Amino acid sequence: MAKANILLIFLCSLVLLLLGGVRVEGNPNYRDALQKSFLFFQGQRSGKLPANQKVSWRSNSGLSDGSLDHVDLTGGYYDAGDNVKFNFPMAFTTTMLSWGTLEYGKRMGPQLQEARAAIRWATDYLLKCANSKPGKLYVGVGDPNVDHKCWERPEDMDTVRTVYSVSSSNPGSDVAVDPKYSRLLLQTARKVMAFAIQYRGAYSDSLGSAVCPFYCSYSGYKDELLWGAAWLFRATNDAYYYNFLKTLGADDQPDIFSWDNKYAGAHVLLSRMALLGKDKNFEQFKQEAESFMCRILPNSPYSTTQYTQGGLMYKLPESNLQYVTSISFLLTTYGKYMKAKKQTFNCGSLFVTPNSLIGLAKRQVDYILGENPIKMSYMVGFGRNFPKRIHHRGSSLPSLAKHPQSIGCDGGFQPYFYSSNPNPNVLVGAIVGGPNQNDGFPDDRSDYSHSEPSTYITAALVGPLAYFSH
Repeated sequence: MAKANILLIFLCSLVLLLLGGVRVEGNPNYRDALQKSFLFFQGQRSGKLPANQKVSWRSNSGLSDGSLDHVDLTGGYYDAGDNVKFNFPMAFTTTMLSWGTLEYGKRMGPQLQEARAAIRWATDYLLKCANSKPGKLYVGVGDPNVDHKCWERPEDMDTVRTVYSVSSSNPGSDVAVDPKYSRLLLQTARKVMAFAIQYRGAYSDSLGSAVCPFYCSYSGYKDELLWGAAWLFRATNDAYYYNFLKTLGADDQPDIFSWDNKYAGAHVLLSRMALLGKDKNFEQFKQEAESFMCRILPNSPYSTTQYTQGGLMYKLPESNLQYVTSISFLLTTYGKYMKAKKQTFNCGSLFVTPNSLIGLAKRQVDYILGENPIKMSYMVGFGRNFPKRIHHRGSSLPSLAKHPQSIGCDGGFQPYFYSSNPNPNVLVGAIVGGPNQNDGFPDDRSDYSHSEPSTYITAALVGPLAYFSH
């Protein structure tokens, strides 16, 4: 009888583990969430899909991208719920995936190959953008003003696929930074960084309504120069990039980290040299990283960060979870650096340990995965209760297999966009904009501020998910 009971318990445990998103040992199933996060990137792919594509309701799209300028700009990712390729947030997405893989790849297990595939899908495209024409860097495909007036599948796109670029006469230092870690990418990153340094300017000043108000460079381009130089210094250990960092002067002291404002990320990345390498030349960045943490921690006397009653970090009303996932990455990573050297610091009277930061990051991750007042998982397809009506064209419209007839620009609004039915295609792994400041979430397709997913929200969570799943 005892053996039978043990077998029964084992089988029940196995069933629970096989159910997506079920709690394991009192925590959300981080490993399942990590696996699902990589599926999301497959759902965002543009271009000719590979034979091993797992998100089967998606098909080839954007196969003529770049043809208006006689170049091949196929591939890459659609940034969110639309059918536009914005390289500014795509570069941030790719860098966060890369950073997460560098820091936590050993904890990813079989998902490491999926992480590399997600990065490679972006870098293959970004290489085309950097190398297709001498002296020109392509920064996006698709007119956002036209695209956003349509509700159609990416496979049906009939809008003009305008290409946008920056050059010596049309500068853009903020989009001209995209460091990666392979030899080919490093060579290209050096070239693009040199372009950014030589021809300084904000790309949104050059491109105007093609990128604003969608992805304006509100923070300017200095943070991108810092971010790019920090990554190239880590990749090459070339003193040129360290010396360039010093020429940038005093940095802003932000309380946010995002695709637009990268100061805090650069400070944490550079603080690694002070914490792990004990290099006093980088003490300034360590202090700036700790100053950022003091602005985030809820009990810090220097905190400038609001929290909902349910415990969620609340920065801005539109797509708030993008800040939560990005800041959680920095909390986890800086906490990991501190733990490796048994470091602590103070925010005034508040004593901060590595677990102070890691614990706060874990609470944010758990909230996103369903540990919140309304028990809503904000990752689609994870757990039993998740958003069903996300603001996403491909997810909300029937697939080509179910509806082979073309759905034109205006064809998707009345029968699908305005429908109260759940989306026919589940975009597994997508993390939406998230709840409001009262921890509420209406699950309304038209409410893009809360129901639209984006690549950079999920990309920043990959690292913490890998950390907590180990």
